[in-house]
Amino acid sequence: MAMLHPVLPFLLLLLLPAGTAAAGRRTLVFILAGQSNMSGRGGATSGTWDGVVPPECAPSPRILRLSPSLRWEEAREPLHADIDVGNVLGVGPGMPFAHAVLASGKPPAAAATMGLVPCAQGGTPLANWTRGTELYDRMVMRARTAMASCKGSGDLAAMLWYQGETDAMSHDDAELYQGRMEALIRDVRRDLGRPDLLVIQVGIATAQYGGKFLGRVREAQKAVTLAVPNVKFVDAMGLPIASDYTHLTTEAQVQLGEMLAKSYLETL
Repeated sequence: MAMLHPVLPFLLLLLLPAGTAAAGRRTLVFILAGQSNMSGRGGATSGTWDGVVPPECAPSPRILRLSPSLRWEEAREPLHADIDVGNVLGVGPGMPFAHAVLASGKPPAAAATMGLVPCAQGGTPLANWTRGTELYDRMVMRARTAMASCKGSGDLAAMLWYQGETDAMSHDDAELYQGRMEALIRDVRRDLGRPDLLVIQVGIATAQYGGKFLGRVREAQKAVTLAVPNVKFVDAMGLPIASDYTHLTTEAQVQLGEMLAKSYLETL
């Protein structure tokens, strides 16, 4: 993946995307970040995606995504297409999350347009998301661009975060996880000008390549929830896992999306 030039985010904000959020509605903007289970491998763990799109993941004119070219477009699976590069993508939690929020009937979310900002990249440890890294800078740039393109009608609603399977392979990364995650939340909130930004993190259910430190990463995730205000924890443990023993199935991703929606709606 090519490194972003330091001034590129600023220039991109000057050249706002031609595609804009739906007129006449508020747009709730959600950052989707982390690694492969956030970008989605539902139906895609055998080398190709099976193409199955459940009704809970169907396209809707009220669910948009910020494309790789920084334009709002109607969202569809795979939501992270051309963003989580170099990987076979399938169903993730973003689309069922958006559908569940819209179907809730709970104002103001039920009357809004959902603006999803996919940023996840498979196989990435938390160290690759620290402030100043390519992935961090891309995420912040995309979030800023998404908000600017709403032209005053957007609300940055939350960051949905699902990551940690790679860190569970390393004792050192697992031990450093809490401090790194707390720093990430602090930096994102500062750089986006939202000191109270809601963060919903998913408790990991698997470790990449059978890593031995799954429990330690999960402990760190729970500790972050207790230590940092306005951080919520949604547990993926117990959801169906694909035959690769790492990724959630399509069914599990739909369930997770609905769990994330419930967590978000409880804050309204």
